[in-house]
Amino acid sequence: MSVKIRLQRHGKKGKPFYWVVAADARSKRDGKYLEKLGTYNPNTNPATIDLNLDSAVQWLHNGAQPTDTARAILSYKGALLKHHLDGGVRKGALTQEQADAKLSAWLDEKAGKVDAKKEGLTKAQSDAKAKALKAEQEVNAKRMAAAAKAEADLIAADSATEEVAEEVEATEVAEAEAPVAEETATEEVVAEVEAPAAEETTEEVVAEAPTEEAPAAEEATEENNEEKEA
Repeated sequence: MSVKIRLQRHGKKGKPFYWVVAADARSKRDGKYLEKLGTYNPNTNPATIDLNLDSAVQWLHNGAQPTDTARAILSYKGALLKHHLDGGVRKGALTQEQADAKLSAWLDEKAGKVDAKKEGLTKAQSDAKAKALKAEQEVNAKRMAAAAKAEADLIAADSATEEVAEEVEATEVAEAEAPVAEETATEEVVAEVEAPAAEETTEEVVAEAPTEEAPAAEEATEENNEEKEA
């Protein structure tokens, strides 16, 4: 029976999560498997890999063939190196202690690289957050300055409007009082003009009164003369 070490897909749509399994080469990708060797989560940075190293190496010893992705995962976790070192031990090229020491040194170096990458990513994320925070603070400062300027402009506009309104009101009051003053002055002028006219009318009446009495006196004189002649 041909055995393959491959990935079996799980997880949600858009967020895949894989199992590393040893399965019959004739079975479906997500079908039955012989043994679950670990998990692979590509949604994190760096990717999270959990692998049973001894089981994976044992399947390699038994002739299981990994797929390309599974081979990369086995190499990343040191399974291929251990498989190679175990072959050297079987051939007598090195002892088991030497093989274990080499594998341990390689795993430590790999862990250091992974930690350095994590630190670099953490620093990059921190720098990005700091940069984003600084940009947000600058934007907020600009917004506050613009709001303060707008408020100052609004207050200035309100003050100017109030001054204009006061000037308009004063102008309207002055215009309203002007006709009253003109009417008063006109009435005074008319009164002054009518006063002499009334005096002249009185003089005319006085002058005309004796003229009417004169004929009456003449008639009385004529009557007295007639009585004497009789």
